[in-house]
Amino acid sequence: MDPMIVYGVPAIIFIGLYFWYASIISRKNKALEALSSVDVQLQKRFDLVPNILKLAQRFMDHEKELLTRVVELRAKVQQPYSPTDPTELAAHLEASQALETGLGRLFALAENYPDLKSDATIIRAQETYEEVEGHISAARRYYNAAVSDLNNAVEIFPGSVIAGFARVKTMPFYEIDNPEWRKPVDVDSVMRS
Repeated sequence: MDPMIVYGVPAIIFIGLYFWYASIISRKNKALEALSSVDVQLQKRFDLVPNILKLAQRFMDHEKELLTRVVELRAKVQQPYSPTDPTELAAHLEASQALETGLGRLFALAENYPDLKSDATIIRAQETYEEVEGHISAARRYYNAAVSDLNNAVEIFPGSVIAGFARVKTMPFYEIDNPEWRKPVDVDSVMRS
């Protein structure tokens, strides 16, 4: 038997598997980098929440339940999580989405308080919040694209076998899972609750 075949074929297979392995690890790292970008933007939102709540509390005495809920959601988002554990990561992203929804409701209710609505500080806070939400949206798109690339590489053979050996798992997408979050905020219904 030709020594080129005996040594060449296994070498080519080994090199191919190595490059596939390196590609999966690279995609995992890209997804983690994208998650880090999302976390940076979420931290900006997180840092805005206390100021927004302080401003709102001056005017919105009747909305204690919503203000309390936003504080609880902020605390939940602040809890540490493992970015490599898909379950913990999904819970973190879900809590972040719930906080976004709570803040959206808070700003919608602000429309019913003329003093709050016209306060220059709350207007600046709302503009800053909207800017941060735009950055979160961009970071979320980048993260979801990186996760899609990783998940495809991990789920398609032979990547599924190589990912198993490398202990690389699929990552969850950052998307709106709760149908309640997809609904537009109806100020009238929020005021009644």
